Amino acid sequence: MISVGIFNGYYPYSLEESISRMKRDGFSCVQLDLSFKDMDLAYESLTKEKCHRIRDAFRDANLPIVCISGYTNIIHPDPKKREQNLFGLQTLLKFARDLGTPYVISETGTYNTESDWVWDPKNGSEEAYEETCRQIESLAKFAYDHGSVFLVENYVNNVIGSVDALTRLFSDVNHPGLGLLMDPTNYFTDSNIGHVDETLNRIFHTLGDKIKIAHAKDCKPAEDLSEKHAEIDAVESHTFRGAGAVELPAPGLGILNYDLYLQKLSKLHPNIPIIIEHLDEQDIPRAKKFLDDKLKAIGG
Repeated sequence: MISVGIFNGYYPYSLEESISRMKRDGFSCVQLDLSFKDMDLAYESLTKEKCHRIRDAFRDANLPIVCISGYTNIIHPDPKKREQNLFGLQTLLKFARDLGTPYVISETGTYNTESDWVWDPKNGSEEAYEETCRQIESLAKFAYDHGSVFLVENYVNNVIGSVDALTRLFSDVNHPGLGLLMDPTNYFTDSNIGHVDETLNRIFHTLGDKIKIAHAKDCKPAEDLSEKHAEIDAVESHTFRGAGAVELPAPGLGILNYDLYLQKLSKLHPNIPIIIEHLDEQDIPRAKKFLDDKLKAIGG
């Protein structure tokens, strides 16, 4: 059976209170955000002792940590900012096993100087692909050396955004330190949002064997083409709701064919964790029931 989890970052409380609320809401796993209100978890101050405190608290609650959020712009055009971003991501890769999982996730980034979520013309260049590929290969090797795995989460406005770009990436960086975070909503633009099933089938046919963890949000055509964020107490990667022609709401609030998505996912990876996102705390019970009902319907 597929296990249903959530980012703890949607519960802006202390470590113990966050765990208590996730258990109350019925989750069986978690994607870890280092964002507890009662702990200093800056990368510079991260220690094995802090990691073990977090890991053991989740173990005591029988709520496994299945992956870690490391979202950052790994090809930021400002060299100093890029260095800072990579330091944070490498810190998480180094401590991942101490936090209970090998998997650390990030999107690939953009050359846009104003936002990590907005397209830049350079993103589509061969130069951008090659630079990003080199950086990802370096991260995969670093991860492997520390017993962890770097999971790429593509997004259409980043350098690595499409099925074709990911296919090329996994061919060029054929390394055990690299895997894929599956989120089908991240592949949609104005050019394919009208072809949901066709796109889902292509994603799984081409990339299915690379998947390690799955996400659950939704997608729909956007009326507001600007960058969209929710007003919640969370980091930017959790407030983000889409940019451009596609909006990214919570699961069950868009047009993604969840029956097809979960059928494909459960056939290839019957015990994979799927992590709910893009919502506020009040919407969590509805979103979880939506996903649970879909999984029961398909037997996943």
